[in-house]
Amino acid sequence: MNYEESLAFIHSLDKFGSRPGLDRVKQLADAVPGVLEQRFIHVAGTNGKGSVCAILSAVLAAAGYRVGLFTSPYVVDFRERIQIDNRMIGRDDLAAAVTFFAPILKELSDKGVIITEFEFLTVLAFWVFRQQGCDIIVCEAGMGGLLDSTNLIPRPLCAVITRIDLDHTAVLGDTIEAIAYQKAGIIKESSAVAVAPQLPEAFRVILSAAAEKHNSVYRAEEIGIKLIETNADGTRFSYRGEEMFLPLVGAYQIDNLRCALAALEALKESGVGLSSEEIRAGLSRVRHPARFEKLRDDPVVILDGAHNPNGLTAFAEAVRATYPEGDKTLIIGMLADKDSTSVHLLRGLFRRVIVTDIDNPRALPAERLAERLVGIAPEITVIHQPAKAYQTALSFGDDIFICGSLYLASELRPAILY
Repeated sequence: MNYEESLAFIHSLDKFGSRPGLDRVKQLADAVPGVLEQRFIHVAGTNGKGSVCAILSAVLAAAGYRVGLFTSPYVVDFRERIQIDNRMIGRDDLAAAVTFFAPILKELSDKGVIITEFEFLTVLAFWVFRQQGCDIIVCEAGMGGLLDSTNLIPRPLCAVITRIDLDHTAVLGDTIEAIAYQKAGIIKESSAVAVAPQLPEAFRVILSAAAEKHNSVYRAEEIGIKLIETNADGTRFSYRGEEMFLPLVGAYQIDNLRCALAALEALKESGVGLSSEEIRAGLSRVRHPARFEKLRDDPVVILDGAHNPNGLTAFAEAVRATYPEGDKTLIIGMLADKDSTSVHLLRGLFRRVIVTDIDNPRALPAERLAERLVGIAPEITVIHQPAKAYQTALSFGDDIFICGSLYLASELRPAILY
């Protein structure tokens, strides 16, 4: 298969949907022995997983480790999901991997074992990382943790649980405790777990799981950093007595930073040593598209994938803190299975809101979202085409902010940059 054919093959598996459970993916992994005999850092949570993974990958690469990164979703290029040393794998490498796996999937299918897209990508990524000689794999869980395909991972170097919030409630449960139980499912016997700041009910569940599995717990709140300056370019702070810089914007990224640093400290248990200079160098190189990402300066254009209560709260706080002055225009589109009632958190921040559609079968129609936005801003307009919505926003001359879904970010980011 060539690259285009390999992508078509991968997307053909999407019709099988998302089906929690490990039986199928275990059978796929068993067909390629050795893929689980690697060193993993396993990251689950509701918000902040991508940022924490980006930080860990950048720091470990700066320390000289060959680092595999498996993350989702992608923003522009599908290969963002499988990276080595913070670079997407080559098109030919992806095509070769899919070609290798295609007959294995056919054999399993003939036995009645139907592999979903995410299950396939999980094992394919682990296989690529092994083929490429990666030292450590940073793996972001998909939905949940306990029954997520990535929970094939045996005892990791460290499990990491980022901030937990209500999301995917139809699958994971409709309480914080129920969701925390699913996320804490990545904790394995006799390892270590790094935990971001949590609601008390979530932390109790995580702490119980850690005690049951005899894990050392590293809390983000206990990481000693001193903030020096936070602005529209990132955060300057001191850690281990040295000044460092993280080019991610928003107060919520401080919690993600602390969580990642807690994980790095936990790695010492597994013999992964990191100097302050390596940590500083890695942090300065962190890039994470569509997380309060500045795409333009005149006017300012900020792209963010915030789509749930915790994410929208963080987005709103970042807007207030970094761009308090001047009229602002928001472009927003959301999926129907997200908590669109949380848009009230954006009240009073924007002069205008342009509601647009997302090219996804799960999209919430723009008109329905606009109804839920009444009272958020003085002007609310529906423009169905995202590109047209952006051009209209430009005509106002205001700073422009985009949020609501990474699918919307995926469509607009290349249109804005290129």
